[in-house]
Amino acid sequence: MSFPGIPGGRSVPGGSDMAGMSEQEQQITKAMQATMESCAGKTVMSGVMGFALGGAFGLFMSSMSYDTPLSAQGQQLTNLPLRQQLSRGFRDMGSRSYSSAKNFGIIGAMFAGTECCIESYRAKSDWKNGVTAGCITGGTLGAKAGPQAAAFGCVGFAAFSAAIDAFMRRQTD
Repeated sequence: MSFPGIPGGRSVPGGSDMAGMSEQEQQITKAMQATMESCAGKTVMSGVMGFALGGAFGLFMSSMSYDTPLSAQGQQLTNLPLRQQLSRGFRDMGSRSYSSAKNFGIIGAMFAGTECCIESYRAKSDWKNGVTAGCITGGTLGAKAGPQAAAFGCVGFAAFSAAIDAFMRRQTD
């Protein structure tokens, strides 16, 4: 089975050449493209990818908290048998990993969905979409902590979004 854009596939850059593909392959390719072009598809995909990235990040960060027995938590763990130490460590790593995964998934889905809706409404694809989506996402996440936190969240996410957008859209010579 050949897919457009994959080495060995017969695609023309900038086009969707489906020559040589069976009718079923063409239908699957069109369905995949339609899904990835819809706001719902982008939102779900960003949420799933954010969940996966957050899980990996949480696993890494939680494993770093057990690097020294000098802390109060480390002292308690060193007095336990090895089996209980491992059990508690893995349980804690799992819960921290899930917590990070959930947070990253929510942020990814919220940002991607907001950006896609703004882009669809404005009918333009430029840096303003990402900055506005970043402000809305950051403000929404900070709203529970009060207006000052919402304002800082808005500014922080918007600035980060602008920086990433500028990096991704720069011209490579």
